[in-house]
Amino acid sequence: MGVDVKSIWSSIKSEAAAECERDPEISIFLEQHILRYDDFAASLAMLLSVKLGSKHFPPLVLQSLFEDFYKKSPEAVDSALCDLVATSERDPAAVHYFEIMLFMKGFQAMQAYRLSHWMWQSGRRTMAYFIQNRMSEVFAVDIHPAALIGKGIFLDHATSLVIGETAVVDDNVSLLHEVTLGGTGKESGDRHPKVHKSVMIGAGAKILGNVVIGEGAKVGAGSVVLDDVPPHYTVVGVPAQIVGKTEVAEPSLDMNQRVDVQPPA
Repeated sequence: MGVDVKSIWSSIKSEAAAECERDPEISIFLEQHILRYDDFAASLAMLLSVKLGSKHFPPLVLQSLFEDFYKKSPEAVDSALCDLVATSERDPAAVHYFEIMLFMKGFQAMQAYRLSHWMWQSGRRTMAYFIQNRMSEVFAVDIHPAALIGKGIFLDHATSLVIGETAVVDDNVSLLHEVTLGGTGKESGDRHPKVHKSVMIGAGAKILGNVVIGEGAKVGAGSVVLDDVPPHYTVVGVPAQIVGKTEVAEPSLDMNQRVDVQPPA
């Protein structure tokens, strides 16, 4: 999933400038967060540092961490843009890029996770836990820094989302609010779900244990998944049961929350 950084950043600045003309009272905010910056990474670093900073940890320190992260890991900028585009394409409430960037906490939480994951991989685990903790406090999203998450991720609403330490989420996955990718108890080791590409997981679904959710699968809202789900199948219920094949190859892009139970062949 390739993205054109300059083109999207140009669109963001144009959208923000147009909004300043429509509503002058928001112009100072948009100038501070978008219009005074020359590139997407610098603007995003400032935004996230203000969101996550506190009186105990000044935003300027966090801003330097984000700037260093984006400088040393340009792929993280690409991932952020892929998440931005994914949100724009899958959420009918997301009209403009600049609004997603500034106001949608699912997008912001994913970028905070990406910094914490980089810190974790760099051996800076205390800092990684700090970012995770602030993410949880600010966005009500709890993602362990060690989890492995791809790009093109859409967190719809995001509130009460939990992703555990050994979870893996591949590219182009969509997760709604109150989803849990958790363990089943006190077992150690590899104990969290593996979610493959283009999966959609409905609101309130709980996927527990080291289970595999196959590519293009769909998990209905409120389901509790305790076993593997084959690719391109839909599961619903407590405990979740297969109810048929998915209507489309990539449910995460379609975002159809309806579940049609198919009669047995």
